[in-house]
Amino acid sequence: MAHLNETRLDGELIYDGKIIRVEKDTVRLEDGTQAFREVVRHPGGVCVLALTEDDEVLFVRQFRYPHAAVTMEIPAGKLEYGEDPESCGRRELLEECGCRAKEFSYLGRLFPTPAYNAEVIHIYLAKGLEFDAQQLDEGEFLDVERIPLAQAVRMALTDALPDAKTQIAILRYFALDHVKGVVR
Repeated sequence: MAHLNETRLDGELIYDGKIIRVEKDTVRLEDGTQAFREVVRHPGGVCVLALTEDDEVLFVRQFRYPHAAVTMEIPAGKLEYGEDPESCGRRELLEECGCRAKEFSYLGRLFPTPAYNAEVIHIYLAKGLEFDAQQLDEGEFLDVERIPLAQAVRMALTDALPDAKTQIAILRYFALDHVKGVVR
């Protein structure tokens, strides 16, 4: 067996919900012993750092049940299995913020919690925004807010934006756009 590798031997489905599946797998470790791994399977998601011509970031303010709190996040959404991430990002931007982007570029991906969750979030940058009306999903309630990029960076460096995908998108864009010598 290869170094730093685990081989799945067996598994069982613990929960199969609308958004996630939870599995308990038996794996063989590189030293030949066995262990259990609990894995949350999720189709993945997309987040969009949308910038206005005035260098304002579009945020959505919404209630997040697991934390019993209203959060500030960049627009985001869940991928359907097999869905193209860019299409999902464009759809979510229109639904949540009521806008389309002339420029849509990929900023990378992130694993939110790799120890137990298989989710991958794709990060996009949207510029050249054209505004229309929100097209919220049934049961979706949120407010859109514009915050200057410099202020958003400060917020990402403090407790003002605890959402990881929002922090990473803002700081990644800022680094790529403002730090010389950063590989793009």
